[in-house]
Amino acid sequence: MKLSAELKAFEGRLGHSFSRPDLLIEAVTHASMSSPTRNDNQRLEFLGDRVLGLVMAEALLERDRFAAEGQLAPRFNALVRKEACAEVAREIDLGAVLKLGRSEMISGGRRKQALLGDAMEAVIAAVYLDAGFSAARDTVLGLWGARIGTVERDARDAKTALQEWAQARGMAPPEYVETARSGPDHAPRFTIEARLPDCTAEAATAGSKRQAEQAAARALLARVEDG
Repeated sequence: MKLSAELKAFEGRLGHSFSRPDLLIEAVTHASMSSPTRNDNQRLEFLGDRVLGLVMAEALLERDRFAAEGQLAPRFNALVRKEACAEVAREIDLGAVLKLGRSEMISGGRRKQALLGDAMEAVIAAVYLDAGFSAARDTVLGLWGARIGTVERDARDAKTALQEWAQARGMAPPEYVETARSGPDHAPRFTIEARLPDCTAEAATAGSKRQAEQAAARALLARVEDG
């Protein structure tokens, strides 16, 4: 089985050349394109989630040999959560090579966070089955890169940290207000403003309200802590 020119180019972005091209094809095939003769990527997603978890657990232990489990767990979660997988998928333009059914294509499937995150996990599994754990680890560490070094900062829950900052100063908890919404129904963008009782505020825009709230809280926390 030969790969298309698009998938060959994707191999370059991924950093792995497949000896079994069928694994990559399966990894980029969404359930909306499955058939009796074509497997989708759901089984690979299941395996890839576990491979990614092992790589990240190992990397975190090696990076900080004195961290307690309570410190490692939020860092681990920040690295393996669906948002992180989708971010990596976007960086290597995984969406461009996904094989989607017509309904998913119409609804903007190539940009959906959950779909991209699942496909990224499936691709990791495909590398693992193609060349073993060492190759999968090298691929993951290459793609996640600096995220591992900055994960302690990223793992902190910004909304919780901002609330704790406010409470320590006798303030009421911050408020989160949706100030705008844009984009089509299948790919909305939310703008959320985080506000403290003294009217200090910061806004952020993201593909979900939760992400926008966290980003706004992070921006506001950075502002008040720097001030």
